[in-house]
Amino acid sequence: MPRLCYNLLIKKDFITQHTALFNSLVRYPGYVPDMIRYYLGEEPLLPNVPSYRCDDDRQRRHVLANLDKLVVKPVDESGGYGIVIGPRASRRQLAQAARQVEADPRNYIAQPVVTLSTVPTLCGRRIEPRHVDLRPFILQGDHSYVTAGGLTRVALVRGSLVVNSSQGGGSKDTWIIARSRE
Repeated sequence: MPRLCYNLLIKKDFITQHTALFNSLVRYPGYVPDMIRYYLGEEPLLPNVPSYRCDDDRQRRHVLANLDKLVVKPVDESGGYGIVIGPRASRRQLAQAARQVEADPRNYIAQPVVTLSTVPTLCGRRIEPRHVDLRPFILQGDHSYVTAGGLTRVALVRGSLVVNSSQGGGSKDTWIIARSRE
């Protein structure tokens, strides 16, 4: 954690993304609550998906005992690569994931499977449901501002829970319409 200090610009009540390293860590929420506590001295305002850090012995034992129920993610990958979705993995894939976690526990986190929303998506000439996630944008200046929309990532492969474009995903426009501007 102290090495991150070099990579972060810290001001009262916010952290500005400064490098790709920080961006990588933020993708894996197991680290975010600890970063908020360490750098801001506060408790996180929003809850995270429960995350198990495999570099912690107790949490790693839980992960290894429940691989078939969890999503295991390498912390040094991007683009949805290296993810094992336990309930959809074969015994062979689960055994491989266990070996990888045991060999390099610091490189992995695990989370419960999150049920993603679906949206109607044009697939060829048919409309079919596809899983999505929303990445909202927050603009910072004198005041923070959440934009009315964001990047909706779509898993174009039927049934896939990986919504990353490098894994065959796409994106959709997201519009939030309000009756009046607050």
